[in-house]
Amino acid sequence: MKLGLHYWNFATPADPARIAPTLGATARLAEDAGFDSFTVMDHYFQMEASAPADEPMLEGYTTLGYLAARTERMTLGLLVTGVMYRYPGLLAKIVTTLDVLSGGRARLGIGASWYEREQVGLGVPVVPVAERFERLEETLQICDQMWSENNGPYEGRHYRLAETLCVPQPLGRPKIPVMIGGGGEKKTLLLVARYAQLCNLFGTSPDDVARKLDVLRAHCEAEGRDYDDITKTVLMVRPPLADVDAWLADAEAYAALGVTEVQTMPAGDPIAFTEQFAEKVIPRLG
Repeated sequence: MKLGLHYWNFATPADPARIAPTLGATARLAEDAGFDSFTVMDHYFQMEASAPADEPMLEGYTTLGYLAARTERMTLGLLVTGVMYRYPGLLAKIVTTLDVLSGGRARLGIGASWYEREQVGLGVPVVPVAERFERLEETLQICDQMWSENNGPYEGRHYRLAETLCVPQPLGRPKIPVMIGGGGEKKTLLLVARYAQLCNLFGTSPDDVARKLDVLRAHCEAEGRDYDDITKTVLMVRPPLADVDAWLADAEAYAALGVTEVQTMPAGDPIAFTEQFAEKVIPRLG
């Protein structure tokens, strides 16, 4: 089972001057402990469901660029990019830049976006849900074209690009892997079947994840896609240090469903959390 650390809280410690060194130290600890990926959110206000909106928050891709210079091995990405926040051609260039500067470690995590307060607050267009998903599909198509030898135009309903030139291209693989986040059964998982190399599901329970994966399997069959070609990942919501045995039992249940990467979220001091996770959980994780 691979491990990801999802860093969501920039309010601890409280001094803004400590944000950068704490973030960097946490990432280095995670890499040394054996984490395979490191992600941050794509938000500009803190999520109100987690903390007050006016708590500290950093722009995601700038943050990943900082982390690229302070790590050597972990995959870096957003969990997940909000489709409304960047024009698709620019997004492809941004992620390509991260990939080149990190030595080929970028991952494009992307979703339909949803946080209306920050969009209204910062002047980002708010469009109906159906249109967000249309824009998400076109963005996926544009990124795929920009990470190919086809430099020609793209004509969509919402986006029109005269040319899709992207130099340098991503390093190796041959394209940056795409992770679509979310468990929407009609649209999100259908787009996973069509375009993604990875899916990311919210780990509320193994039973819920099993149902979502059944839906994904059906979409893959309808689309002629090999279900086993898609890497399944889960963001686990259970705090690992509160009950290590229960967290490990959930991880084992997800592994039995074919999940090969789980992400966990630091609580409180991220450095202390990462140190304790490395001491108490990783040695017991198969």
